[in-house]
Amino acid sequence: MEGSKILELKGITKKFGGVVALDNVDFELYENEILALVGDNGAGKSTLIKIISGIYQADGGEIFLDGNNVEIKNPTDSIELGIETIYQELALFDNLSASANIYAGRELIFSGAGRLVGLLDQRRMEEDTRILLNNLNISLPNIKEDVEKLSGGQRQSVAISRAIKWGRKIIIMDEPAAALGVKESMMLLDLIRSLIGKVRGVIIISHNIEHVLGVAHRVIVLRRGKRVGDIQVLGCKDPEILHTNLVMMITGIKTNSKEA
Repeated sequence: MEGSKILELKGITKKFGGVVALDNVDFELYENEILALVGDNGAGKSTLIKIISGIYQADGGEIFLDGNNVEIKNPTDSIELGIETIYQELALFDNLSASANIYAGRELIFSGAGRLVGLLDQRRMEEDTRILLNNLNISLPNIKEDVEKLSGGQRQSVAISRAIKWGRKIIIMDEPAAALGVKESMMLLDLIRSLIGKVRGVIIISHNIEHVLGVAHRVIVLRRGKRVGDIQVLGCKDPEILHTNLVMMITGIKTNSKEA
C-alpha cells in the first residue's frame, strides 16, 4: 500500500491471566486506506481494536500516530487523537433524534440571552445535520424522529455521520453490516467507500468475507493472537483465488492455491 502510515502498532502483546490474546502483533493503517481486520473467533481482533480505542492497555508494544509515539490509556485519549470507534451496539440514544444524537454532548446554544439560560438552537442543529447527511448521500425519513424508529442501516449511518461531524481522523467499525439485510448492507458498504477523502482512514472488523473483499483496500489476518496474513485487495486479478487465500489464512487450513 502506497502512502504514509497514519497509525502504526509495533509488537503489541496482551494477556488475560494465562491466556495470550495478542502475541507481538504489528499493525498499520495507511493514508486514505480502508483496512479490514479479520480472523476467527478468539483471533484477537476485538482485543487489538480495544487497545486502539483505549478500552484495554497493551502489556507490551508501542503505538504511533503520524509517526509520533502516543499513549492511549483510556477512550478519551483515543478520541482526542482523532480515533472514533463504532461498535455493533452503536451507543446511540434511542429516545433522541438523529440531529440530537449527532450533537449529543456538543449541543449548540443560542447566543445572547438564550445562552444565559442554556437554550438549545434546535433549528441550527437540524439544518447542519441535513447538510451533513446530504454531503454523505444519506437519506433518513425524518431527522426529527427518534433513532429507535430507524432501520439498522439508517442507525449505522447516523453513527458514522456523528464520527465524521467531529473531525475524526480514523473511524473503526466493528461488524458494521451485522444483522442488516442485503440491500442495507450494500448501501452501508457504499457509504464506507465514500468515507475516503472525508476521513484519513477506515478500519473495519467483519466475518463476512464478501463484504471485506467488496470494500477493503487491504486485509490483515489474525489467528490465535498472531498476525498471519496481509493481503492486498486493490489490483487483485482473481477474486476467487483471493477469497481462497483469505479463508486459508483465517482457518490455517492449507489448500492448493495460486497467488491472486
